[in-house]
Amino acid sequence: MPRLEHKTAVITGASSGIGRAMALSFAREGAQVVVNYNRSLDKAEATVSEITAGGGRAIAIQADVSCPEDVARLIQDAQAELGRIDIWVNNAGADILTGTGAALDDPGKLH
Repeated sequence: MPRLEHKTAVITGASSGIGRAMALSFAREGAQVVVNYNRSLDKAEATVSEITAGGGRAIAIQADVSCPEDVARLIQDAQAELGRIDIWVNNAGADILTGTGAALDDPGKLH
């Protein structure tokens, strides 16, 4: 039994680089994967295609993780499409320590 079977993972910045590698690895371990991207739709779709070609389940969702409204939509869309979120990997390169991204430390500000 794969270690992540029956789990859903959201991986931010999963269209390329380390995020893509994590998405593929999580899928190999049985997780359903949300491939988050900001601007690289083609790369995100290629990652999803590779996961589904291997028998996994994945979807691509666009969201700028430095924008609290986008993060809230990412959460809502992921749950609507895949039922739940068990794992969240913050991989995207975004300044979440200052500016509008700093609000992400308070989940109440996302609603």
